[in-house]
Amino acid sequence: MKKLPISKLNDFFSAVSKAGNKVYLPVDIGEGKGADYKLWEEGVELSKALNTNRSAKDFFFPQTENLFELKMDGKNIDVIDTRTEAEDFVVFGVRACDVRSFDILDRVFLANPVDTYYKNRREHGVIISLACTKPAHTCFCHQMDVDATNAGGDIQTWIAEDTLYLEALTEKGKALLAKVDFAEDADTKAVEAQKAETKKALEALPLTMPSREIFEEKKLLSIFNSQKWAPLSESCLACGTCTFVCPTCQCYDIRDFDTGNGVKRFRCWDSCMYSDFTKMAHGNPRVSQLERFRQRFMHKLVYYPANNEGIMGCVGCGRCLAKCPISMNIVKVAKSLAEEATK
Repeated sequence: MKKLPISKLNDFFSAVSKAGNKVYLPVDIGEGKGADYKLWEEGVELSKALNTNRSAKDFFFPQTENLFELKMDGKNIDVIDTRTEAEDFVVFGVRACDVRSFDILDRVFLANPVDTYYKNRREHGVIISLACTKPAHTCFCHQMDVDATNAGGDIQTWIAEDTLYLEALTEKGKALLAKVDFAEDADTKAVEAQKAETKKALEALPLTMPSREIFEEKKLLSIFNSQKWAPLSESCLACGTCTFVCPTCQCYDIRDFDTGNGVKRFRCWDSCMYSDFTKMAHGNPRVSQLERFRQRFMHKLVYYPANNEGIMGCVGCGRCLAKCPISMNIVKVAKSLAEEATK
């Protein structure tokens, strides 16, 4: 384990940047507006906010990206691969919940057939996580088997008093940390004390998810046909905010744009909450708001874990709790379903 004074944090970012990496970190965007990831440069300060408005997912699965172009010249059509090798980059300050989300996304995009766009970014990116110290009242990551005190990534870090502690976990992490020659060796006493304090804070949080057994596959039909879906879905605005701030949502649409002398094919995020989601020639397989609402939560709580060794499709980051305009969220839905399932 290494350490360096917080006062040298900008020197750390500078050293990482000079090693050939663009460095991104959470930065305050205005009074009461939270934090977003921004490119580091001299004068940019690390936010003290617990989490960013949008997750670090954006670096590997961006909201929009070009896939390829078609150029038409008479009868000839040229297919142009618009991809270029991604630059090496570092994302600093990623919380444990978002680090876990990469494992969920990897199981989708790196499974056969591999999504080469996502894979390319994963290979060029280095994740430097930051352990939580004071979790928010909207957090429930510990109930999703996420350890906020050991955030993971390529390098995991902790801030204890006025010191940053760093531990490389992967070869990419070790190679990067070796280039920061002013970091000193450190023992783990201060880190262990900080971990114990954070765990106490997590245990005291008010949000509680119901038992995982409620959402086992054998209870699939009873949950699917629950009478609770109707009243829960009636208040939903179908705005899609929950899907756009969620670090594990992976749905996208592919569209073509006519440039006048060719076509650009691109993909963009989509939401299961939208009425035209998965719309095909014969229509939409989920015609009602209830069906679309149910699909979102069944995927997180039942379908994904049933196909991925029990791993939940939610990481407990709390963004859906904080951002939903009508205060609907996965905890409220899970509790409502559990109440009926245990009658």
